[in-house]
Amino acid sequence: MTTTPASYPPVRVEAVLEAPLSRWLWLVKWLILIPHYVLLFFLWIAFTLVSIVAFFAILFTERFPRALFDFNLGVMRWTWRVSYYGYAGLGTDQYPPFSLGAEPTYPARLDIDYPERLSRGLVLVKWWLLVIPQYIVIAFFTGGFNAGWWNGGLITVLTIIAAVILAFTEKYPGDLFDLVVGLDRWVIRVAAYAGLMTDAYPPFRLDMGGSEPAARL
Repeated sequence: MTTTPASYPPVRVEAVLEAPLSRWLWLVKWLILIPHYVLLFFLWIAFTLVSIVAFFAILFTERFPRALFDFNLGVMRWTWRVSYYGYAGLGTDQYPPFSLGAEPTYPARLDIDYPERLSRGLVLVKWWLLVIPQYIVIAFFTGGFNAGWWNGGLITVLTIIAAVILAFTEKYPGDLFDLVVGLDRWVIRVAAYAGLMTDAYPPFRLDMGGSEPAARL
């Protein structure tokens, strides 16, 4: 009997593969996403500064200030939508909104539970020491992970393969989609942990598919 693994409760990454998809739009998405890339560059600088403030807040109060948490979550949501539209997914042709909000109708969604308490001890080591094994893994997936950007690597290679198949068959292979989103999900979980947003260590597990495992039970 096959059992479905439990989800990683603090972080929920969802993606819907839309159909039909344009056979050739993916060739120019890098161009039409430039406004998002520019804004996200500055938003990730702000994310880093907010994380520094949150570090000291957690160290002294065991709390990640809610307004700061919501801002960083918004940056991650925005990044996930842009990445899914672009070359970490190519699973939708809906142009991503310029928004820090949840945008529940968009086909790429992300939510992270707000932690009422965070460990003062873990905040000292989790973002640089404990997460080193995870950094090594996702560096292979992304070709390097810097300030929330997917810079290439396995995810981009697989996505481009899917795009070429789409161009000739008008279909995005379902198994390839499941794998790509699973890799994206792993990266986002690590980003949330390294960003001090949860104390739950991300599993070394590839949860493939557009929905979290618990949603498939």
